[in-house]
Amino acid sequence: MTEHQQRLQLVELAKSLFDRGYATGGAGNLSVKLEDGRVLATPTGASFGRLTAETLSVVDMEGNHLAGDKPSKEVSFHLAIYQNRPQANAIVHLHSTYLTALSCLTDLDPANAIKPFTPYYVMRVGQLPVVPYFNPGDPNIGVELGRLAPNHRAYLLANHGPVVTGSNLIEAVDNAEELEETAKLSFILKSSTVAYLSNENVRTLSSKKA
Repeated sequence: MTEHQQRLQLVELAKSLFDRGYATGGAGNLSVKLEDGRVLATPTGASFGRLTAETLSVVDMEGNHLAGDKPSKEVSFHLAIYQNRPQANAIVHLHSTYLTALSCLTDLDPANAIKPFTPYYVMRVGQLPVVPYFNPGDPNIGVELGRLAPNHRAYLLANHGPVVTGSNLIEAVDNAEELEETAKLSFILKSSTVAYLSNENVRTLSSKKA
């Protein structure tokens, strides 16, 4: 895929997320690795519903701003993931309703915020470790994500929202949507007796990919 095609795809997918309520205002950010190793990202404060292909930010893997509008300060934690998870080629960070609500709870398992109860959560996400709260832009977010990145495809920033990776931007968006739906279901089922997947089923599903 050419850089121009990736720009158009990023704008299209961002608008789709915005239109369906996964992103509001100027919150959240997307990025995708280009073939030459540079990173294409949403600019600072940019609404997913009003992006243009020509003004997307371009940075190198060290975070230097190369072209386009000023990048989000959060691009630094995208780079920390890319640097520590070579199989990640795209990242979706949202402030989506149910995952952000989940991130504000006090009783989460820091190793896995959602105990698995659907197969596609396991196949698309695996586990959802929780990153302790840091103010937006704090470099410690990148430190924590870089530490977790080798072994995880998605992460929940406490009191903030999800960060989800994929081998390409479409997969990252699909994974983020699946994760948000899983969080929604967890709230719907909160007062019910849930049939969680067995450890054996989780092990089997973990070897597969949706």
